[in-house]
Amino acid sequence: MISLDKKQPQRGFTLVELLIVVIILAILAAIIVPQFTAATDDASQSAYDSNIANIRAAIDLYRQQHGEYPSAVASTGAGCPAGSANVTGNADTEAAFLAQLQSYTNAAGVACTGTDATFRYGPYLKDDIPVNPIATTTPNNTVNVVTTGILGLASSNTGGWRFDNVTGEFIGDE
Repeated sequence: MISLDKKQPQRGFTLVELLIVVIILAILAAIIVPQFTAATDDASQSAYDSNIANIRAAIDLYRQQHGEYPSAVASTGAGCPAGSANVTGNADTEAAFLAQLQSYTNAAGVACTGTDATFRYGPYLKDDIPVNPIATTTPNNTVNVVTTGILGLASSNTGGWRFDNVTGEFIGDE
């Protein structure tokens, strides 16, 4: 027979114990959350460094082989190999910059989709220009070509890239 006279002590957490656990969790969250933000920023910076190094290397190789930077001359011209097409772009434009880095070129910088003994240079970039991962505006892969000889410190806030075809400077445009 069970006696109903004895009361069993109730077990559970006190309010103080619960408050201590909540405070400890809040402190841990305050320490850990900024670490994730820093890791994301570091990854974006690493991607930017890698992208810009690859593009600058392509620009430097183009300059060594052609004697001038991409987009300094138009990529349009005659005489493409049979079965290939000219990749058009006027001088000092993004179209010429991309055509001359992503297509086969001759010594004069004329860009074609095919190769032969005359169009033996390039392509310097196998893929499209990557998106600027550290842009503060909307990130994109546009290239703003300038011819001032001084790229300057002020950003035009395109979210892409800026290239000076006089000096060969290539930077992210935040």
